[in-house]
Amino acid sequence: MKCEAKLIALTQPTINLKVATPEGVVAYCARVSNPQHQDKDLGGLINYCIRNRHWSIFEMANAVVEVEAPRDITRQLLRHRSFSFQEFSQRYSDEIEFTDRDFRRQDNKNRQNSIDDYDEETRTDLHGCGWDAQHYAQKLYRFFRDEYDVAKECARVILPEGLTMSRLYVNGTLRSWLHYLDVRDDEGVTQWEHVVLARKIKEVLEPAFPAIFGAIDANKS
Repeated sequence: MKCEAKLIALTQPTINLKVATPEGVVAYCARVSNPQHQDKDLGGLINYCIRNRHWSIFEMANAVVEVEAPRDITRQLLRHRSFSFQEFSQRYSDEIEFTDRDFRRQDNKNRQNSIDDYDEETRTDLHGCGWDAQHYAQKLYRFFRDEYDVAKECARVILPEGLTMSRLYVNGTLRSWLHYLDVRDDEGVTQWEHVVLARKIKEVLEPAFPAIFGAIDANKS
């Protein structure tokens, strides 16, 4: 399964700050009531705010992330309504990208979980069935478009959501991203494919906010 994330935009200061980074903007705004110390080092302040759950300061910086994942997984991402989205539309393009998927057994003790314990023969059989579905849908889509000039917005209804890819731009405050990662990087509760996506997103956000992510990890232990 293809699953990628790319950081494409960040909040940047337009005034001279001692720490001229998105984290510096967060710290500067957090000290609005203490202007004589507004441009001091940010490490202690960030640690204090995370330790005491003062999350509002993290609304002062935004990040835009490009996400590529199967459409059934991006549907779950759209439920995080504090984000803003721009998504690739199958109404306007025939460039439909398909993807393979893995199959797991239902966990009957936890309906939010699945168990990856199929033997290789079963795994191969299931993968073959998935490929057959993908191949047939792709062939039928092309038949509709090429033979009958069916509109893209109509032909797309026969495409399997879980076997086609989506690309979208996701804009949110750092607070929204931190909340998203907290609830989605959770094996056994979040679908495994979405856990993979959350970890990809964290990989691209962490270098932009090293002090903040470091403080969060430190306060978890």
